[in-house]
Amino acid sequence: MAVKIEKSLLRVLGGEVLATPPVWLMRQAGRYLPEYRATRATAGGFLELCYSPDHAVEVTLQPIRRFGFDAAILFADILLLPQALGAKLWFETGEGPRLVPIVTRDDLERLNPVEAIHDTLAPIYETVRRLTAELPKETVLIGFAGAPWTVATYMIAGRGTPDQGPARRMMYDDRALFADLIDLLTLATIEYLARQIEAGAEVVKLFDSWAGALSGSTFEEFALKPAQKIARALKSRFPHVKVIGFPRGVGGGYEQFARTGDFDALALDSSVPAPWARDVLQPDVAVQGNLDPMLLVTGGAQLRHEVERLQEILGKGRWIFNLGHGITPEADPRHVEELLNIIKG
Repeated sequence: MAVKIEKSLLRVLGGEVLATPPVWLMRQAGRYLPEYRATRATAGGFLELCYSPDHAVEVTLQPIRRFGFDAAILFADILLLPQALGAKLWFETGEGPRLVPIVTRDDLERLNPVEAIHDTLAPIYETVRRLTAELPKETVLIGFAGAPWTVATYMIAGRGTPDQGPARRMMYDDRALFADLIDLLTLATIEYLARQIEAGAEVVKLFDSWAGALSGSTFEEFALKPAQKIARALKSRFPHVKVIGFPRGVGGGYEQFARTGDFDALALDSSVPAPWARDVLQPDVAVQGNLDPMLLVTGGAQLRHEVERLQEILGKGRWIFNLGHGITPEADPRHVEELLNIIKG
């Protein structure tokens, strides 16, 4: 008789409380690892790395081989979806992504229909299929996408901005145009994540990195409701799938996400007080996070102190250990090993 492999991350997402939490780290495949830097050098540019299944599989597996995390997250980028919709995308060395801005109705109408995205994104689905076959049986595969609001901020400004000002201005100046862009991205995100799930992703995560720039009715209309629509559509098609939301920077808005019942877990940014998350969020949803990524740069006694503090506060409920945001290029792999030794014993 085959032995059933119990995946700890799925157990927590399914409602269990574990004595030792599952662990994975946002951006766990990244520039802090020498093997990642070597692979990226052979791949060429960042987009070439994302669209090459050979290279994307390799960099996704690297932190699993080195650290044995309980989950692997697909190596890709949130801006591949707008590129698949027809937005011109490139990366400036040392500066990050650039897109030709969407600022008029004509710009929006020149984008591709949702059903056309899959030709461009086919290599991503192939990466997921290969990872499904190659990952250790106890390791969960997480797919992901950017949330509509965060992706829209890049599409409207043509780059990252400090305050998401161009997107917020369009949101007020031309509500109809802005809402239509959000609707397009919502539908496209559903189809993109559905294909990832069909290819083998067991969990999907929705990254709304700039959700904290919204407030009041705009938060509900353009962060909460699109995320709910995506989660509900995916769960309707794939009842087994688990969805993690990450409305970064929304403070008390996390409670609104938790009480929808549409998310199996919420990823907490480092500003969320752990006692508040325990008292307000954990009764309704698993929580993920929320160690300050800087502690993997510094290591030492403070790293141990903060990890043990989170264990004491969140460890009696449904909890996935992670960071409050992505691991940074300056992080020391030895400090990741130290972190795992503290958690796993």
